[in-house]
Formats: sequence, structure tokens, C-alpha cells
Amino acid sequence: MHLALTGLFRARWSAAVHEEWIRAVLRRRPDLSREKLERTRMLMDKHASGALVTGYEDLIEGLHLPDPDDRHVLAAAIRGRADVIVTMNLKDFPAKVLKPRGIVAQHPDEFVVSLLGVAPTAVADAASDHRESLKNPPMSVADYLAALETRGLAQTASALRDLMR
Repeated sequence: MHLALTGLFRARWSAAVHEEWIRAVLRRRPDLSREKLERTRMLMDKHASGALVTGYEDLIEGLHLPDPDDRHVLAAAIRGRADVIVTMNLKDFPAKVLKPRGIVAQHPDEFVVSLLGVAPTAVADAASDHRESLKNPPMSVADYLAALETRGLAQTASALRDLMR
């Protein structure tokens, strides 16, 4: 979210994407409430103006992906005129399906590293802001970078090592 607020790209998501991340967080963090996450959802939609994609549902049936449950993501990307689907689940978004629509799938690590190449200070500031917003538990820069590595963002962590405050 901190990256989305930099203006380096146009964030896009749908209500269905919100529901997926909320369910995933609740599975991993039973200490959090749906109410708290719904508040986060509302704030995301409020602060990333224009990010919420609607009116994509009619496209879903005509799309073919390895996992049919991912079709809503592609449909929202098409309707939202996205160029990139940022996902760790690259295998379910094959280039042969996305390319004719002018869309590519990118791993989050690749996406952030590409942003670092364009605007390193803005990305580092967003990462620092994110780290500083973490309160439970708070994280040092080293702990934050280690957490990024653990979550599959090793290149990002390496690139940020000399840039974060």
C-alpha cells in the first residue's frame, strides 16, 4: 500500500481480491478481527483513488486460466486496464493467455526491483514508511529486510539494504 501511494504505478484491485487477502490474513493471524481488516480495506480504497475495479464480472466466464478460481483477477485486470498482474502465483497466469491482452504477470520481487530502478528514493521511502508503521511487533531495518527475504523478496531486500533509513 505504501508503494501504491508513491504514484509510480496505478494500483488496481477488486472486491474479490480484497476478500481473498482478508481470508488469507485471518487464517495466518487469528488474533486479528475481520472488522479491523475491513477497516484496512476501506482505507485502501479511500487512499488509492481509482484502484477499486468494478464491472468486470461479465468477463470471467470467457477467460481460461489453469486455475479457474483466478479468472476474476484477470477479468479485473482487463477491465481496469492493467499492464501487470503482480502475483507470486505466476504459474496460474501464463504468458500465452495474458500477452494477447497486453498484460504480463510479475513476481512481487521483480515488480519492486523494477520500481527501484526507476525511483530508488521513492521506493526506499515507502519501504521505510511501511517498516515504521509496523507496531506489533516493531521491526528494525535489519528485521524488516529479513522479513522481506523470508517472504520471497530477496532481491528487493538486497537492493534496499543501502537505501533504507
